[in-house]
Amino acid sequence: MEKTNITIIGAGVCGLAIGAYLSREYRDILVVEQHDAFGRETSSRNSEVIHAGLYYPKDSLKAKLCIQGKDLLYAFCAEHAIPHKKTGKILVACNHEEAAKIHAIQKNALESGVTRLHFLSQKELQHLEPDIRAQEALWSEDTGILDSHQFMKTLYENAKRQGTEFAFNVEVVEISKKNTGYRITVKEPDGDLFSFETSIVINAAGLRADRVAAMAGFDIAACGYKLHWSKGQYFRISHPQKFNITHPVYPPASKTDLGIHITPDLAGGLRLGPDAHYTEDIDYSVDENDKKIFCDSVSRFLPRLTLEDLVPDTAGMRAKLQAPGVDFSDFVIQEESKKGFKDFINLIGIESPGLTSSLAIARLVRTFL
Repeated sequence: MEKTNITIIGAGVCGLAIGAYLSREYRDILVVEQHDAFGRETSSRNSEVIHAGLYYPKDSLKAKLCIQGKDLLYAFCAEHAIPHKKTGKILVACNHEEAAKIHAIQKNALESGVTRLHFLSQKELQHLEPDIRAQEALWSEDTGILDSHQFMKTLYENAKRQGTEFAFNVEVVEISKKNTGYRITVKEPDGDLFSFETSIVINAAGLRADRVAAMAGFDIAACGYKLHWSKGQYFRISHPQKFNITHPVYPPASKTDLGIHITPDLAGGLRLGPDAHYTEDIDYSVDENDKKIFCDSVSRFLPRLTLEDLVPDTAGMRAKLQAPGVDFSDFVIQEESKKGFKDFINLIGIESPGLTSSLAIARLVRTFL
């Protein structure tokens, strides 16, 4: 039976980052991906925002890895000529209730170690974004945008150049624990089953990370590893030149999402979204009937926005450990010896800020080896 040293399940941005980072030091790494290429799901269906780390509780993995990750990501993009821009971000409040929320967000962010964050005067707001209207506005200097596909392509190419092997269109169907590691059985593109052994498993399977853990023998209910899928839709502004928007503009975040926000892209376009709805199915369609919800939400702070400005764009799925009604759930990133699974590393619930945190996540995974 064939054997490899490290098997990474999933070629989203975290799997790619881990493969690229570990292959600088380790040999015999295999990345297994059920889709036909890398980054087909959550990693390529998001706002492409480099987050500053405003929202996450102090000392949480999300807070620490986002703050570390953004600096690593800016440096990586500069080093590899990946299109990106440190735009800054404006968090707006349209009434007293929202103002209280963004003051609470500022307090949390400062306690978590976020810097370069301050409130704007009305004059400063109008200078930065003349089309935006808000009662108060919080400025985050370190927020930015990037070309996420080019980032993933660079990670993929780096990993391959350093010897990492990739197997696409290959679905993991069984994992069994052995004395010297794990036996993994996969379904190949022609439908045949193939088994191999690996010393180390890194579960970076995104939307299906809980199912992969269950295959290996984890009681995902008892471990708190059950994922809840949340769908987020986007609408695009059909004629972005109508508006003078050059920064991401966000409402206050709710307990489950960051709110429907405006994000400029590197090509000069403008997107609205995402919204957030828990769902049992992976579905990337956009319901045009939701256009009014998007328009009503954003026109509070972009008054000239009309229904006619919006066209359906895309949708993404988030892998949330946070069940409906729960205030917060952190990333799970850990080596599982304490649960009886030596050299099995789980990454579960890697939603936002997973893209921003990906390089820091890779460094954390290295500490488990």
